[in-house]
Amino acid sequence: MTPLQLNNHVEMPAIGLGVFQTPPDETRDAVEAALATGYRHIDTAAAYGNEREVGDAVRSSGVARDDVFLETKIWISDYGYDQTLHGFDKSAAKLGVEQIDLLILHQALPSDFDSTLEAYRALESLLEAGKVRAIGVSNFMVDHLTALLETAKVVPAVNQIEVHPYFQQKRVQEFGAAHGILTQAWSPIGGITFYRDGRHASTLQDPVIGGIAATHGRSPAQVMLRWHLQRGRSVIPKSTKAHRIAENFDVFDFDLSDAELTAIDALDTGQRGGPEPADITLEAFGRPIPEA
Repeated sequence: MTPLQLNNHVEMPAIGLGVFQTPPDETRDAVEAALATGYRHIDTAAAYGNEREVGDAVRSSGVARDDVFLETKIWISDYGYDQTLHGFDKSAAKLGVEQIDLLILHQALPSDFDSTLEAYRALESLLEAGKVRAIGVSNFMVDHLTALLETAKVVPAVNQIEVHPYFQQKRVQEFGAAHGILTQAWSPIGGITFYRDGRHASTLQDPVIGGIAATHGRSPAQVMLRWHLQRGRSVIPKSTKAHRIAENFDVFDFDLSDAELTAIDALDTGQRGGPEPADITLEAFGRPIPEA
């Protein structure tokens, strides 16, 4: 597996295990299974409530800490310069590490973007101090990125956004690519996304993806992950089942044709599965992140 090179030359494994909505008591087993399979990148977040279990799993795995790329996120309740510095302290303590490989802001906070900018300034300070190896953002749209870049000293290495065949956010991806910001896809196989308009149930049942999967003797999930990788994106598929975790990693020994990639590109519906980034407010989404 060839790693992706971030804009500050830090290398990041292209596939990571995501642990969004994974209960703490299942997180350790999932991370241990992923590391045993060969994953070397784990994505968590302060708001997930399972950073401690991620850290426990890394330590008990037998894999050297330096060989595991740990990524986590600061929640909006900890935005502001000093608050975000403390947010790092909480996450690092729960993970049981002194340095985090990639630390990102979980959402833009449009109703208080000044606190978002102060949070990012704290990330820059952490980067300068060597407490993190790379910094970035998540769920930032073009207007958020544009405003951030007006004041940022460091261009985000990553923007983690919802991307799967039915929702591709091409404008956000193109803006990122133009500025050296890597797109990292959450929900990369559309797992949280089910449409009620009668046209689609799930990406996993899509006939185009299914046909490509049959051609290659692969699963629809493997085809979608391969599509992301060939399009240059990072992916963080989530599963708690060891056989699915292994299946999602087994995507490096086949290639999709240009025609197959284009056919998947054409499936974009423009329908978002996750929250609308413009609607994120402290009143609706804020919650305290516990101390370590």
